Order: sequence, then C-alpha cells, then structure tokens
Amino acid sequence: MRRVVDRATVRAVISTVLFDLDGVIRHFDVDDVADIERRHGLALGVLEGSAFSQPLLTEVTTGRITRDEWVRRIGERVRSTEAAEEWSSRLPTVDAEMLDLADELRALGLRVAVLTNGTDTIASEVAESGIDGHYDAIFNSADIGFVKPDVRAFEHVLHALDCDGPQVFFADDSESKLSGARTLGLTTHLFTGIRTLRADLARAGVAVDPARI
Repeated sequence: MRRVVDRATVRAVISTVLFDLDGVIRHFDVDDVADIERRHGLALGVLEGSAFSQPLLTEVTTGRITRDEWVRRIGERVRSTEAAEEWSSRLPTVDAEMLDLADELRALGLRVAVLTNGTDTIASEVAESGIDGHYDAIFNSADIGFVKPDVRAFEHVLHALDCDGPQVFFADDSESKLSGARTLGLTTHLFTGIRTLRADLARAGVAVDPARI
C-alpha cells in the first residue's frame, strides 16, 4: 500500500542518502555528441533526440528492451548504425568529489545508494568505473520496471532498504524526477553542484562539512 507522507508533520533523522547517477555522479560530454553527428553527416541533436524519444526511452529504462536493441533502433532512426554505436560507447567522467562525499557519508554511519533510470548494462558500467565500491546499493529502473518519478520506483528502494521516506535524502539533477520522492516524504534536492548539495545535506541534519570541497 502506498505510503503518502505529510512532510510538515514528520521530522525524521536522515539515515539514507540516495543519488541519481547521470548528471550527478557521472557526466557525459555533450560536445562529443555534436562531433559524432558532424563526422557522420547527421543533423545536430538527432542522436539524442532519437535516443530519448518516447516510447523508446521508457522501453529501455524499464527493461522491456536491451541496451543493444535500443542502440540498434537509434541507428535505424538516424540511418547510421556506426554513429549510434559510437554515441553509445562514449565513456563518462566520474566526479571524484561525489565519490568522496559518498565515502564521507558512509563513514558517518549513513547508507548511501543510487537510483537511476538506466538500461540493462548499468551494473557492469558502474563496476567498470569503480563507482559501485562507494555505494551500498545501486538501484536501476531497468531492473525495477518503473522509472523516476513514478512513486513505485521509490517504493522499491524504500522496501529494499527497509526505511521510510522521511529518513531518506534524495538528490537528482532533474526537477521532474523529484515529484514521486516528495509524495513519499523524502527530503529532495535539485542537484546543481556539490557545494549546494553539501549545504542542503547539512540543513537536513546530516553532519557533513558544508565547506569541504
């Protein structure tokens, strides 16, 4: 049964910090995409316009199709298999400061986890990059079957971690992904950088150093 919480009446101690993955912990260079499109004679924006179109994006991020199938369909849409595969094989940059923050939070006794709208290859991606060693759990929409901001994605995490919404602080770089978390009483943060993230964690009662960068 869905637990809708009135945050105004509840003040719980934060025991778990939950982060989005892309745009928060790891980042892809947008200039790389434009370079791929130029070299393959494609219109600027067509690759990600195709990749993130609906219902294709929901199909891959809920596990209905594999990442390989997703990339194949992108290649068909843009009429360049090579461009789609090159776009798909780009490697992200991992934010070392975010990994340090995760380690700091865990040293304080908090659980730290990730919830991403991802594909079936997320587990191998975070293992290869070393991200997974800094987090207690990695939750992936392709495994859950629901994507943020669907409350069912957040309910899955709460159940798996055996905690209630008001005990969780959630950070995502997309405002639209926060609504489901708010419904369940999570403390939410729109990520724009680590400095404001640390400040909001401190305001939420988490004993991080807001000035440590």
